[in-house]
Amino acid sequence: MARRIEIDTTLVNKLIAQQFPKWSNLTLTQVIPGGWDHRTFRLGETLSVRLPSAECYAAQIEKEYYWLPILEDQMPVSIASPIALGVPTSDFPWPWSIFQWIEGNAATIQEISITKDFPDTLASFLIVLHKCPITDAPKPDSHNFFRGAHLSYYSKQIERVIDSLGKQIDQAAVRDLWSTAIASQWEQEPVWIHGDVAPGNLLLKSGKLTAVIDFGCCAIGDPSCDLTIAWTGLNKHSRRIFRDAIPLDEQTWERARGWAIWKALLVLNGNAQNKAGENSAEDVLRLVLAEHQDCRS
Repeated sequence: MARRIEIDTTLVNKLIAQQFPKWSNLTLTQVIPGGWDHRTFRLGETLSVRLPSAECYAAQIEKEYYWLPILEDQMPVSIASPIALGVPTSDFPWPWSIFQWIEGNAATIQEISITKDFPDTLASFLIVLHKCPITDAPKPDSHNFFRGAHLSYYSKQIERVIDSLGKQIDQAAVRDLWSTAIASQWEQEPVWIHGDVAPGNLLLKSGKLTAVIDFGCCAIGDPSCDLTIAWTGLNKHSRRIFRDAIPLDEQTWERARGWAIWKALLVLNGNAQNKAGENSAEDVLRLVLAEHQDCRS
């Protein structure tokens, strides 16, 4: 398990005073919930501070600092570009960053279901992201936990989890879905992926999707991992609109169902947590298996 450091306002205020004294007089408050991979604090009215909670997330900070300004101007919604990069110290051993604060509330399933144009706006964001230039862009690896890589990377883990869960799940149905998901691969040029399209990373304001945050898992690769919100955060009606709006083939959606079931099984087995605003792992498993069976019949 990754070693985590206790990150509180005392530590963050010290880092700011040492490295960015021009902002040291601003009020610092921790954002609750502040994320698992990174801790977020609001700095004054217009800034935020983002710090990795463990070493395995540290590489994401410098990646965001370099790439988000390049991607920002091309996006149809705000994505919060970092404006300053903090360096490691004896008190905090990893890079950290300061962002512009984006107003908005993290989405919930209930809000998404009544938010006008949400599935279309989210689809538009992903379509634009997929068209961004990929020259020298980072490939899937440990820095983003292989999001965008071929799903079979997790096959051994899935087998262990299936065996561990036993009769708690329909093992035959899960294995059938997984084998279908890993039977294909993304055969086009890699595209930019966000890597963690979840309700908690989608900000709503005045009834609209206005921002996508937390690009720590971004890379270039297979976009199927970004489609899992179809089951983790959308209802049946929104899921249909979202799917119709994205020009991706059925095999890509099969792999997306594989990513969704991977996460659901990890949650059920106690290896991961449901993120704020998401459907329960049990609901995701039920939805994905039912859709897989419909496609097979």
